[in-house]
Amino acid sequence: MGPYLLGLRLDGRRVLVVGGGRVAQRRVPALLEAGALVTVVSPSVTPALDDLIATDRITWHARPYEVGDCDGAWLVQACTSAREVNAQIAAEAEAKRIWCVRADDRDASAAWTPASGRVDEITVAVTAGGDPRRAAGIRDAVVGALRDGTVDARRNRTKPVGVALVGGGPGDPGLITVRGRQLLAQADVVVADRLAPRALLDELAPDVELIDAAKVPYGRALAQDAINTVLIDRARQGKFVVRLKGGDPFVFGRGGEEMLACARAGIPVLVVPGITSAVAVPAAAGVPVTHRGVSQEFHVISVHVAPDDPQSTVDWPALARSQGTLVLMMAVERLGRVAEALLRDGRSPETPVMVVQDGTLPTQRAVTASLSTVADRVSAAGIRPPAIVIVGEVVRVGQEVEMVRAERLP
Repeated sequence: MGPYLLGLRLDGRRVLVVGGGRVAQRRVPALLEAGALVTVVSPSVTPALDDLIATDRITWHARPYEVGDCDGAWLVQACTSAREVNAQIAAEAEAKRIWCVRADDRDASAAWTPASGRVDEITVAVTAGGDPRRAAGIRDAVVGALRDGTVDARRNRTKPVGVALVGGGPGDPGLITVRGRQLLAQADVVVADRLAPRALLDELAPDVELIDAAKVPYGRALAQDAINTVLIDRARQGKFVVRLKGGDPFVFGRGGEEMLACARAGIPVLVVPGITSAVAVPAAAGVPVTHRGVSQEFHVISVHVAPDDPQSTVDWPALARSQGTLVLMMAVERLGRVAEALLRDGRSPETPVMVVQDGTLPTQRAVTASLSTVADRVSAAGIRPPAIVIVGEVVRVGQEVEMVRAERLP
C-alpha cells in the first residue's frame, strides 16, 4: 500500500538522528529548517554536522546508540551504516509508538522521508514508492516548473501586486534569474524593451497585455514619461505589471526613474536584479573584465553622448590614464570619437579592443583590433547595436585562451 502523506510541524519538537554520516548530513538541515530540536547520537560526525554543533544548533552525544535514546522523541531517523543497529533503533521506536525512518531499508521503515523542495509558500514532497533517486528527479521537475512559471502561477491567490522591475539579462532567455522568470509568469501586463529576452514573451498566456516600449536606437520608442504612466495606470487597475528590461534595471536601464514615479504614485515596486551585459557579454566572448596581474578594476561607461559633447559627465582623461578595463555601452556610433579621446589623453594606440555584437545570442560575433584601428575595423565589419566595447589588456587574455584551446584540438 502507498503511504499516507502528512506534513509534520516539528517546531519545538525533539527529533532523534542516530548516525553522523552523509545521510544524517543531508537530513539534519531540513529538520532544523522545520524548527525541530535535533539530537544526534554518533561516535563521530561529518565536518558539516560538526559546524552545526559548534553553533549550538544541534545536540550531539558522541557515543553509539543506546536503548532509551528514543525517549521523548516525536520522530527518529536511523542513519547508521550498520543494519543491525538500525533495526534495533526501529524496534525501540515501534515499541514506543514513535515514527521511525530507516535510511537503509525502505521496506522495513515505518516512514519514508520524501524528496522535498520549496518555492515560496509551496512545499513539494515526492515518495515514488520509496525510490529516492526517482523521487528526487520528479521533485526537481515540479520545483523547476513552479520556479519558471511552467505550472500556472497566475492562479495563485497571493499573486504580487503593483510593479516589478525585472532585469531580463543580456539577451539569452536562459540567463534571466529564476525570480524574474517566476514573476513574468504571474504578470497581467508586461512592458518590454527591445533588448529584453524576446523569446520569453512567446510563453506568456494569451490574456496577458503586452506593451512594446521599443527603445530602438534612433528609431521608434515609447517616451519614458509614457512608460511611467502605463505602469502606474495598469497597477491602479489592480493588475500586476512586469517591466521587463534587458540587463539590469539599474545599469543604464532608467529603473530608478520608474521606481521614483511609482513611489510618488503610491504604487508598490519590487526590483529583481538582472545580469548586466557589461560583464555578461565580455564573459560570453571569453574575456574576463578583471584578471590577476592584468587589471584589478573595470569601468562601465554609457556613451550615449560623445566625449566632447557638453552633456557628457564622463571624466575621459582619467579613464585614459587608468590601466583598468573599460566596458563601453551604446558606443558603436561614437567609437571613433571615443578612440580619439582616449588616444589624446594617454592610452596606447596598441591597446587591444574587442567589440561584441548580439552578446550571448546565437548571432553573437566579435571584432578585435587596436585602439587606433578599431573604428575602421568595426565600420568595415558592419557591426551594429546592440554591441559592447571592451578596451584593455584583458582582451589579450581572451585571445590567449582561444589560442590554448586551438592548440589542444586534435
